[in-house]
Amino acid sequence: MYDASCSLETNLNPATSVVFRPKTYMYSKNKSITQSVIACYIDNKNSNKTIESGILLLILALASPIRSEVHHRDSLSYMARHDTPGSPGDVQGFADKVNRYSMQSSSSYYFGDFTYPFQNPDLPWDERVDDLVSRLTLEEIQLQMARGGQWAYSTPAPAIPRLGIGPYVWNTNCHRGDQQVAENATAFPQSIGLAASFSPQVLFDVGTASSIETRGKHNDFVRRGVYATHTGASCFSPVINVARDPRWGRVQETYGEDPYMSGELAAKFLKGLHGEHPRFVRVTGGCLHVDAYSGPDNVPVRRFSFNANVTDEDLHMTYLPGFKRCVQAGTYSFMCSYNSINGVPACANKKILTDVLRNDWKFKGYVVSDEGAIEYLVTDHKYVTNMVDAAAVGVEAGCNLELSYNLVQPAYISIVDAVKQGKLDESLVRERVKPLFYTRMRLGQFDPPENNPFSRLNSSVVETAEHQAKAIQVAAKSFVLLKNVNNTLPLVPAQYKHVAVIGPMADEYDQIFGNLPPVQDRSFSKTPLQGLQDIFKYLHFNRVCKAKTKCVSYNATLAKDTVKNKDLIIAIFGTGQLVEKEANDRHDTNLPGKQKELLQDIINNKGGAKLVLILMNAGPLNMTFADESSKVDAILECFFPGQATGEAIKRVMTNKDGKWSPAGRLPNTWYRFADQIPPMVNYSMQGRTYRYLTSDPLYPFGYGLSYSTFAYSSLKLKTPAVEAMQNLSVSISVQNTGPVDSDEVIQCYISWSDQALPVPVRQLAYFNRIHLKAKQTLDLLLTISWERWAFWQNGQWTIKAGSMGLACGGQQPNQKKKVPSNVLNTHFKILHSLNFSDAL
Repeated sequence: MYDASCSLETNLNPATSVVFRPKTYMYSKNKSITQSVIACYIDNKNSNKTIESGILLLILALASPIRSEVHHRDSLSYMARHDTPGSPGDVQGFADKVNRYSMQSSSSYYFGDFTYPFQNPDLPWDERVDDLVSRLTLEEIQLQMARGGQWAYSTPAPAIPRLGIGPYVWNTNCHRGDQQVAENATAFPQSIGLAASFSPQVLFDVGTASSIETRGKHNDFVRRGVYATHTGASCFSPVINVARDPRWGRVQETYGEDPYMSGELAAKFLKGLHGEHPRFVRVTGGCLHVDAYSGPDNVPVRRFSFNANVTDEDLHMTYLPGFKRCVQAGTYSFMCSYNSINGVPACANKKILTDVLRNDWKFKGYVVSDEGAIEYLVTDHKYVTNMVDAAAVGVEAGCNLELSYNLVQPAYISIVDAVKQGKLDESLVRERVKPLFYTRMRLGQFDPPENNPFSRLNSSVVETAEHQAKAIQVAAKSFVLLKNVNNTLPLVPAQYKHVAVIGPMADEYDQIFGNLPPVQDRSFSKTPLQGLQDIFKYLHFNRVCKAKTKCVSYNATLAKDTVKNKDLIIAIFGTGQLVEKEANDRHDTNLPGKQKELLQDIINNKGGAKLVLILMNAGPLNMTFADESSKVDAILECFFPGQATGEAIKRVMTNKDGKWSPAGRLPNTWYRFADQIPPMVNYSMQGRTYRYLTSDPLYPFGYGLSYSTFAYSSLKLKTPAVEAMQNLSVSISVQNTGPVDSDEVIQCYISWSDQALPVPVRQLAYFNRIHLKAKQTLDLLLTISWERWAFWQNGQWTIKAGSMGLACGGQQPNQKKKVPSNVLNTHFKILHSLNFSDAL
């Protein structure tokens, strides 16, 4: 038998005045979900409780198919508006509706028995969207715009059965796999590791695999009537904020410190997410977080009220370019950030959300608020004094969808009141909801499912052998070899009989994924220790630190005993989510807690053993002492590699089968001294990142060693002079001069001869990752876009006639810390100056 007891909540906005929320939902295998729902419905009906104007919000609890037994699930919202006003409808008719809209065979809401123009797949998208929105009441639009969040009150956007429109979950993340949702998903490396690959192809591959799994799971969720948090097909991914400060807790979610590279990697990732069908998208991608948001989150102040003072030059040359590239790549959405920019909260910032995104860049998609950001206009920014005004300024500025903190009354539930009070125009509200339905149309929700190949995906695509192998390959491509004295790596296992593994990150499963990871069965993953145990049958392991990576203390005697009389010591240190993540900034770049002291003890007591240091972190660390120590033989930066951590470490450290030479490059500058880093609240780019740093760092942006060496030659320009908007064609040869096959990362930088201009010291203008067999030479043709030498001055883009420097090789030019390859330099000339607007 089953118990479908329900509680009734009133005191809501009239548009959602009745909510049935189950205290418990238990049903046996011979009872359908619909029967349980109807039991709840009948129970309340027979209790003489009023059902207002045919509005019914049912919260369903579904069984998980992960195992054979029935499990309780998150409460799942479902709104059903009945066709006959004032009547709840008959029980059987309601049951038919629940089955019809909750248990579809695909994620399409096209049923063939409606004749509305918006359901006609032969009409243009705009006509279909206009027709659909014209049929909605203002109250229905309000709910669609208010339900973009998570948990039972905030998601899904409710169904509109009278029009054949089902519910939809917006809040989904897939930066490196289908994140934070029940049931398995392949866990690729955290985003900063993806960026370290310096490979657009890697980003495309991860975007593709992540979207296939996300869409397959989404389709199955819809078939089962599951509309829980993170079960949708609209990814709030990727995060492309410029990681300008190493202490920011969210460095790990970004693509590093360079705006050009971040934009290019985002474009490839979006292409992978969307798929290549001419009509439908597999999932929709959206770039986060507009704009000038890169700390602080909580140190020294909270992000919810922080105001970033940004010059116009920095805004257009550093903080906005990646988002502009997202528009060019076809992003479906943007998320506005928590902070204010020059006194105006991002989600109320009409200059950015409308003037820049929509008017200048012709963006046609939707803007979603970060979670709770609309409410923070009242509570933290004090920008307005009530939720009606918050809804009005948010919609007016250009925010289409609210993601709230699971509130019964989120700010956008005041949209109708704002219209009634003359603070919003209804026509604008109708325009703001249109991108939401356009997005759902492109997902195929209103077309015959047989026309959409993505509707046939299901959960069988999750953690396939192909995706597991790809996770290993991508993790290995993310590793950056920072130090390798006398070719300590790759290891020859037979040379080491007595091996120690020590450190707080060696066997911490929950710390290898980074913030907001995909959920998965542990059988898919290996920790570093497990990977090393595959290499060395006998090894001595101790974590030594207490409180995991926080390492508040450690047992010095145990540390000495662990490393005593060893041939090889592998020390695995780092941060993990305990130390850095969203809403958790670092105060400095030092190793956490007592880790530095522990490492110094290892160095002092290792005897003649080789010492390999593996680092697992996101933001750069202060490793000057380890880099300069002659007793640290190798340093390998691994970031947060995800499920393939142990397997990738095993293969790279031994160069298994000669195919796993590391070739990752640092996507962030690692500073030599703490005083090189300006205060986090200072948003000026002067002195920040490789583009504006005038002193020598420990490890420069783009730095990384290999098990091989490379030589560049024959740098030639197709023409030594170009027009302002003419691309530069470059040819160059690169040879793998070393003993092993390896990838190499080609980097080209431009510089302005006139440094009095408001320009960076240098700017990355081209990058790519290629593979060369030992002794192989490749002749390459490169194109450098004219956009790279444009700079912002006096409210417009400017290209200045004159001489430009060009340097190409495997690293930045003129660096104190070098890799063993050369950099070639030349010059080209821009023939004429030009000014132009920011419009696309």
